Amino acid sequence: MLRIYLMVDCCHRRDAPSMIKIKRLDSFILGKFLQLFVGAFFICLFVFMMQFTWRWINDLVGKGLTLDILGQFFWYMGITLVPTALPLAILLAALITFGNMGENLELLSMKAAGVPLVRIMAPIFCVVVPLMGVSFYFQNTVSPDAQKGLGTLATSIKISQPAVQIPEGVFYNGIPNTNIYVERKNAQTGMLYHTIIYKTDQGFDRAQIVLADSARLEMTADKLHLRLTLWAGEQFQSLKADNAGNVFDPQSEPYDRETFAYKQILIDFDSNFTQLDADQLGSMPQAKNMGEIVHDVDSMNHVLDSTALSYFKETLQRQNFAAAASWTKADSLRAVKDFRKHPFSIDEVIKKTPKDRLQAARQQASARLQTLSAELDWQSETVQSQEHYIRLHWIEWHQKITLSLACLLFFFIGAPLGAIIRKGGLGMPTVVSVAIFIIYYVINISSMKSARAGTLNMFVGMWLSTFVLAPAGAYLTYMANRDSTVFNLDAYLALLRRLLGLRTKRNLFRKEVIIEAPDYAADLRRLRHIRAAATAYNKEKRLLLAPGYFRIFFRTRPDERMEQLSNDIEAVVGDLANTRSPQVLAVLNDIPTIYAHAHTTPFVRKRYNWTFGVIFPLGLLLWVRIWRFRLRLFTDLRQVVKCCERLESLLANPSNLQ
Repeated sequence: MLRIYLMVDCCHRRDAPSMIKIKRLDSFILGKFLQLFVGAFFICLFVFMMQFTWRWINDLVGKGLTLDILGQFFWYMGITLVPTALPLAILLAALITFGNMGENLELLSMKAAGVPLVRIMAPIFCVVVPLMGVSFYFQNTVSPDAQKGLGTLATSIKISQPAVQIPEGVFYNGIPNTNIYVERKNAQTGMLYHTIIYKTDQGFDRAQIVLADSARLEMTADKLHLRLTLWAGEQFQSLKADNAGNVFDPQSEPYDRETFAYKQILIDFDSNFTQLDADQLGSMPQAKNMGEIVHDVDSMNHVLDSTALSYFKETLQRQNFAAAASWTKADSLRAVKDFRKHPFSIDEVIKKTPKDRLQAARQQASARLQTLSAELDWQSETVQSQEHYIRLHWIEWHQKITLSLACLLFFFIGAPLGAIIRKGGLGMPTVVSVAIFIIYYVINISSMKSARAGTLNMFVGMWLSTFVLAPAGAYLTYMANRDSTVFNLDAYLALLRRLLGLRTKRNLFRKEVIIEAPDYAADLRRLRHIRAAATAYNKEKRLLLAPGYFRIFFRTRPDERMEQLSNDIEAVVGDLANTRSPQVLAVLNDIPTIYAHAHTTPFVRKRYNWTFGVIFPLGLLLWVRIWRFRLRLFTDLRQVVKCCERLESLLANPSNLQ
């Protein structure tokens, strides 16, 4: 607290230079933020790296990788995850910093010295803006090279697999030029049962098919071959057919058949780790900066337009549509005039055409349409794949900006949120930070997938999370600067009670010191008046009956009698609350709180009542709610009458008031 007083005194001293005042305040705030930011950044980076490592755990374990290869893998991984860890670290550090200052009354001291919250956030803002530049620099300059290195290492690790894990029931193609199908395997002994092997190492025209009852796959000592031991099977090998053979006739294709009880096959498979060249993965969108992305997208758009135009011309030429495509508007009008001069009916032509010619024409048209449909499907898939590749580039281009901007947005969410919550430590701030980041992550990933699939505009999809965070940050900053209780739980509970019609029971207790004693005579007269008024109101208003829908919403009138009755009850309760009699206090606690307006109309303003009255489903729900309040008011008034009778009997006997 001494540090706070010195800081406040420094802010109030007029003879202190402005440079010293700003330096003292800024250094105090930055000292708290930077310590937390450094720790939060490395924690977030570690968590993201562990999550990324868990995805690759099956490819990393058991591959015989050296420490330098693993070091490169984790180094590249850490560099690529820096832009993702920065926003969460800023959010967590800002939330804890301002939460600690609020909990320790340091924010209160600064505001009491005349320093607004925006001025308190200024030094951290000056740090967050360079961090945005750091995030952009990593994404645009450092991360592309790291992505190349990480991609080459990941691909190299995948292709170096000493222990081949062959699944059951599917063809496994992880071995070059070999497909293996295993119906069942024993993981403990390594035996494979009912095995089918399809080898194409000598070419497709010399393909080999091996069927075996059981087999075992092992790695040789030099890790350059796989030894496949087979029992009780057959081998079929296709032989080259001469030029006179018919390749479409399977009986004319020669083959070799071998039956064996025991056989071993060596398959070339270099399982030693060999790192690929990083330039082989340079075409990935993640391995390009913004300038390269724009250049490559422009080139791909040019190629795509040329491809689509060539497809269009080829389709017209193949389907004999070239002449029709060259028609002008004048040619079309001339054809219409000729048809009007010499009209004919397609149905008459079909009737006059022989059935055999008609059937042949239909088959020819069907085959032509199928061919055209297949061509269009293939061309459409080709164009769509190119468009998908272009969208991947634009996603990376936008993400370099939005992820950098998220650092600033998370600061404007975390700092005011910490000032509002006023809870420090790692408990509540960590939970709130993770919840906010998950919401941001879900929105960002969902919209990004829609943009990648082409179902959502690219700009909207990539900037949707920013559009959500920006208003939230502005609102929280505005409310925190006004010292608003945005997260006051009691206020929300009170609002919920009003909406649901819930109420709390009176909790009156005997006071130790009574300044003004109750006027029992006046209170006795008021109780008699209240009892008579409550009895008369229940008889006249017929609260058990359903209220009129039109009268509730379109003829809004205040219930002045109930307002007066409620005020009288509270006046009596307030005066008798100063009594020393425990019997009177017990009866006062049983008097219900009367809502004077809940049974008449849902809203005070007429336009709201008219709006909800016209919207019948919502109006019907409010009508049922009002009927419920009328029934409760009927019960409350009966309870008020009983409590008044008991209080009258107690007040009539002075011995009960001691």
